[in-house]
Amino acid sequence: MAKPDFTVKFWGARGSIPVSGPDFARYGGDSSCVEMRCGEHLLMFDAGSGLKRAGIEIEEKGLKRLDMFFSHCHWDHIFGIPFFMPFYRGSMKIRIWSGHLAGVMTTHEMISGIMKAPYFPIAPEIFIADVDYRDFKPGDVLTPHDGVTLRTGSLNHPNGAVGYRVEFQGKCACYITDTEHVPGKLDQNVLKLIDHADLVIYDAAFVEKEMQRYRGFGHSSWEEGVRLCRAAKARKLAIFHHSPLRTDSELDAIGKDAQAAFSGAFVARQGQVIEL
Repeated sequence: MAKPDFTVKFWGARGSIPVSGPDFARYGGDSSCVEMRCGEHLLMFDAGSGLKRAGIEIEEKGLKRLDMFFSHCHWDHIFGIPFFMPFYRGSMKIRIWSGHLAGVMTTHEMISGIMKAPYFPIAPEIFIADVDYRDFKPGDVLTPHDGVTLRTGSLNHPNGAVGYRVEFQGKCACYITDTEHVPGKLDQNVLKLIDHADLVIYDAAFVEKEMQRYRGFGHSSWEEGVRLCRAAKARKLAIFHHSPLRTDSELDAIGKDAQAAFSGAFVARQGQVIEL
């Protein structure tokens, strides 16, 4: 069989902080990190603790180029940066893109800000790889490679966040985290990004009955993900950014309820690969 041209791999699907233990073994405990492969091109979304394992595989496969895109720079999305071994290989070419702090802080300033004393002992200047820092504004259309298009949009999250729509060879996968919905009102920015998408990765840190308690935290629910995917006529919904309190058995129950509501829904598992 021919190798799929467009694949998505979950290196970390947890939100807030990484977790470990028998209650979190099946869905995984690493925080947000998602890989998309568009033919020969490797795109990484966010750099949570899952990025460390991704770096090991990238080195094992001898890959030399990648693009890293950030939704935003809260801790659970940047844990993995200093521990990503490709940064310490002179043969690597890495482009890092961010847009949520447009006009406030550049991508280089963001990375430098999290790798400095007294919070961390080394600065990004220690990287040996050829690192190129790229800035954009939410709403910009990015073309990192011929035939690969990324459409971007603002999300509703404290300090801002960016959602991505990745288009390649007639297929589309969307990365929509972290965002909080307004009750009874579908987010038009999200709807535009996920229109007729083949896969929507959506922030479902909470269930609907928890939303009032956590209003203002900047996260959403699987129920809202279903409503959005129905309205946008999206094909699959990956429930993502699991609460660190959510056990495997609880995620099993969420997956069962979500699929009953929307046949394309599933709970993202660390290590899971989706072929588009």
